[in-house]
Order: sequence, then C-alpha cells, then structure tokens
Amino acid sequence: MAPALELSSPALSQIHGLKKASNVLKPTHILHRTPWQPPVAVAAEGIYIDLEDGKRLIDGVGGAAVACLGNSHPTVMQAIKDQVDKVSYVYNMQLSNEPAEALAKKLVDTSSGAFALCGFASGGSEAMESVLKLARQYFFETGQTQRTKFIARQLSFHGNTLGTLALAFHPTRRAPYAAVLDDEHFYHVSPAYAKRFQRADESEEQYVERLRRELEDKFNELGPDTVIGFVAETVVGATTGVVPAPKGYFKAMKSVCDKYGALFILDEVMSGMGRMGSLHAWESFGDGVAPDIQAVAKGLGGGYASIGAVLMSQKIADGIRDNSGLWKHGHTYQAHPLACAASLAVQDVIEKENLLQNIRTQGEYLRQLLQDGLAGPNSLAAPYVFDIRGGGGFWAVEFEVGDVSFRGSSFAMLVQAKALENGLIVMGMVGGANLEGTKGDHIIFSPAYNVTKEEVKKIAEIFIESVDEILKEYNV
Repeated sequence: MAPALELSSPALSQIHGLKKASNVLKPTHILHRTPWQPPVAVAAEGIYIDLEDGKRLIDGVGGAAVACLGNSHPTVMQAIKDQVDKVSYVYNMQLSNEPAEALAKKLVDTSSGAFALCGFASGGSEAMESVLKLARQYFFETGQTQRTKFIARQLSFHGNTLGTLALAFHPTRRAPYAAVLDDEHFYHVSPAYAKRFQRADESEEQYVERLRRELEDKFNELGPDTVIGFVAETVVGATTGVVPAPKGYFKAMKSVCDKYGALFILDEVMSGMGRMGSLHAWESFGDGVAPDIQAVAKGLGGGYASIGAVLMSQKIADGIRDNSGLWKHGHTYQAHPLACAASLAVQDVIEKENLLQNIRTQGEYLRQLLQDGLAGPNSLAAPYVFDIRGGGGFWAVEFEVGDVSFRGSSFAMLVQAKALENGLIVMGMVGGANLEGTKGDHIIFSPAYNVTKEEVKKIAEIFIESVDEILKEYNV
C-alpha cells in the first residue's frame, strides 16, 4: 500500500522547488498531506493531467498505483453516468444493488476457485481494517476465541488507520501515533528482502528457510493457538519500493500458518488487480499460493471511484455462514452502486482490451529503458543504482548514494521534484535500506495498463534526464 509522506521528515521539509512553487498558488483551505501546497489539476485524459497554470504532466505512477486506465476512459465514464440514472445510493444494511452483486460475482469467478465470497470497503486502509475484523470474527464464530494476535513484517505498510498502522511496522510512519497503537495483539518478523537482508553465505533456499523458522519461532513464542494469522504484502509497495519475495517464500509462510491452524492473509491493495501483470499478484509473484483472505483496492476501481474489497476463501465463508451468517462489520458507503458500477466497467475494459498483456509488454520495455539509461556503461547514474526491480506495470529504481550530501534533502525526493518540474509524476520514497526505515532512496513507476510504447519511452526519457540533472546540480 502507499503510505503518506512523513511531514516530520527533513528530506521532505526541504524540497525547496516545490515549496517555492507553492508560494505562487492560490490559498487553500485543505490541510494537505505534503509540506508544500500541491498544484491543482483541472483536466485529465489518459495519462495526461493539465494544471490550472496550463502546464501538462505525464502521470507515470497512476497517482499511487491507482489509475490503471488513466483518466476519462469513455466506457467507464458511461457506466458511471448510466448508474446515476438508475440508482445512485442505497444503504447496504437495507438493500443490495445490481452492480455490487455483479462485481462480487466477477471477483469470485475470476479467482480460479481461490475465493467464495466478497465484501466491499471504501478504500485500501478500510479494506485492510476489515480484513483484521473478518479474520477475528472467523475464529470467534468457530469457537477459537483465544486467537487474538496477528503477525506481520517489519518495513511493511497496510494502511493509515490505527489498527493497520499497528499491524504494519515502519517506525517513522508510526511515530506520531506510537503511544496509542496496540502492541499487545500485533507482532512482527523480518521482511523478505533478499538483496538487502540475505546473508552472503546463504542461498535463496537457505534465506527462505531462515525466514520460515523465524515465523515458526514467533508462533511458538506467542503460543501457536493464540495467533489469528500472518499478514504480508505480496509485493511490498511504497515502503521498500516494489520488492517481490524470494522464490518459495510464500509457500514456506503458508506452511507455518497451516501447521498451527492460523490464516494466511495477503494485502494486494497496491500490487493486485493486474498491477503485477496477473489479476492477483500471488499468481505470478507469490508462488501461486492463494490466501485465506485478501484485500484489494487501488486497481479495482482505477481511481474512478473510492472502493476496496475483501476476498475470502470457502473456508472463511463457511465459518461465517454456518454460524452467525453475517459479516459483523460495515460502513455507510460500503457496496456503493456508483463505485461498484465504475469498478465493474474498469475490470471489463481490462479484460476486453487485453490490458494485462499490454502492461506486461510495456512494463518490460520500461525496465529495459531504465536499465540502459541508468545502469548502462555511459550513464552518469550507474554508480548509484542499487537495483531496478518489479514486474508487470509495477517497477522501482533504488539508489544508493552513500555519504553524498544533498544539503538536507533526500535524493529520491529531489528527483521526484525535478521530474515534476520536467513534466512527469513519479513517486519518490525514503526507507528500505535498514529496518528503521530511515535510509534508502527509491522511485516507483506504475503507469496505466493501456499506456503505449511511445508514452513509456517518454516517461523513461524525462526520468533519466531528471536524475542526471540532480546529480549534476549537486556535483555528484
């Protein structure tokens, strides 16, 4: 999932270009998530966004891996308009609605038998909070009320609610709320980040086995029959920058869950619904291991509406239906007709236009361009590129700049600011190089699934140019 930028970070507070630009914008009555006032978008089509000052930007990251079809896709726009003319809102404790029923059926039918039922939310954080409650309800109703603990991973992000902040573990993002976060029901094990944390004397198999043993040790430390489940992002999103797990990792983690009767839970809010080139990230980057419960959001509605979903296996569905028969959880805008109609149209477009194949093709082209332009023999950036990684339409470049001084700012945020100045939106983040989340610079790309080869080339060109400009500006 995509975390908020930390207001307390010195690297962010000193992005002078963005702050300077803020001074010429109109006053705002919004408490923004950034220490600068963001420019105002007034129009958008495809991956192009127009600002009120007339400047046009290319969105190379889909907002935050959200806009999988870009803006203003005619099929989706028409579906929303048609639904407004039919039913704009009903309350989910009183009535269901046609697009919600159809979307739930599609999500179940396209899961190759992994999921039996679906519940809706209004976004990713809400979906993950709902996952926690559903997992607890399952054991409450099946007579295992002693199960009250979750195990997640360090350097993870699962949302901005107090529950999901406690579930995840990234010290700088938890810091303002640490005193009120629940530390009695949420525990953490090491991240699965081989390039950073696999030892030099370990094979990939040995590294996975070490992580498996660590998870099993944590189960035994807590009491195996007190654990509700293990929770992980299939591909870690913004926290460490598109980091897939090593081969065999998810099979190993699920084996521990199965051994002790706990649930295997995946967060695909950012990496799911096609972002990795397959509908579910676990199909291509998770050893093909289906979870008991899964959250999806961003690519579900593509930004056309605020929506998330919780997908559950037959085991979970039976556990609820054979007891209370209902989900003891809900929100006012859950299963909103307009959101579900928009999402159903988004998923239909992805299928009919064969966009998963397109984003796999264009994603590989992006990787090739980044590799050649940043890590090639004549590249100014080559000494500082630690890794270029990802899959499908989700890629990241991680830089390692060592002791180079950027006058109080982070390299990633300087590059993000320079790219914006040059007409490209990317996502720069700090953290991932250490367990404290205070070191490391990475830039994320997650363009629309219908992006063209020419647009990918332009994204890469502007980005590489922006990296070079920062390196020259700071005499690196």
